[in-house]
Amino acid sequence: MEETIVAISTPPGEGGIGVIRLSGSQAISIAQHIFLSKVPLGQRVRYIEYGLVRAKGREIDTGLACVFIAPHSYTGEDTVEISCHGSRLILEMVVNEAIRRGARSAAPGEFTRRAFLNGKLDLVQAEAVVDLIQASSEQSLEDAYSLAGGRLSKEIQQLKVSLVKVLALIEVGLSLIHISE
Repeated sequence: MEETIVAISTPPGEGGIGVIRLSGSQAISIAQHIFLSKVPLGQRVRYIEYGLVRAKGREIDTGLACVFIAPHSYTGEDTVEISCHGSRLILEMVVNEAIRRGARSAAPGEFTRRAFLNGKLDLVQAEAVVDLIQASSEQSLEDAYSLAGGRLSKEIQQLKVSLVKVLALIEVGLSLIHISE
């Protein structure tokens, strides 16, 4: 996970807003070449800056950059999300510029995979992210959100603690029986 990854985070097609996400050790330095603002990116832990979006050596849009310094991000790594106009051309130019500057294109689900590997999500929560994205009814949304929020993981952890206590009591009981024999 040494590499910095980049991807368009909004659905394909044109829209009012598009989001490009970078995550990894070089996310901020790469974003500093793409996004120009009054306060250079990376100066604060979590914040949003307004500025100019650049690619191919010229300004192509204006937008916002959200900066999350590790470990205070979804992935647990330095992360920058650039929001600009949702033109497919603009989004692809920004991704290509990030790749030109050292990032690589993220595989599907790689941001969530990194969140799991960095201990930001457990396996149940990571799998629930897909369910959350694909929810097609209010009930499936509610269930997925609950799982993604860690409800089942907390219940499993409580069961584990209870089982360990029961096993300890059984162990003590067995040792007392062994001593009395």
